[in-house]
Amino acid sequence: MNKAWEPYALHILDSINRIRRIQERGDVTTDDILYDAALRNLQTLSEATQKLPDMLKARFTEIPWREISGFRNILVHDYLGQIDPQVVVRVIRENIPELEGAVKTMLGADGWPQAD
Repeated sequence: MNKAWEPYALHILDSINRIRRIQERGDVTTDDILYDAALRNLQTLSEATQKLPDMLKARFTEIPWREISGFRNILVHDYLGQIDPQVVVRVIRENIPELEGAVKTMLGADGWPQAD
């Protein structure tokens, strides 16, 4: 039996909210603590997207699911390398709103799982 996917979707939304709160505190390109916190939440978010059912993700062709997964792998496995903070900001600015919209649609307009 497959695990329920909804907790992972809610986890994605929680990570997005955390990233927004991080941004409110300052610039992730100049503050190491905020940068690390943003990276951690991007990693968590990316990992959670891998737990969403492929049949659901297929409905949202505008979301770069494979790239999100690949970004997670870079975040996790390239720990000795430095990820460009500008790339992190661009990912947050350009991809997070679209991903948030898709996940909310998956869950229902109010952000909670739809009843079958």
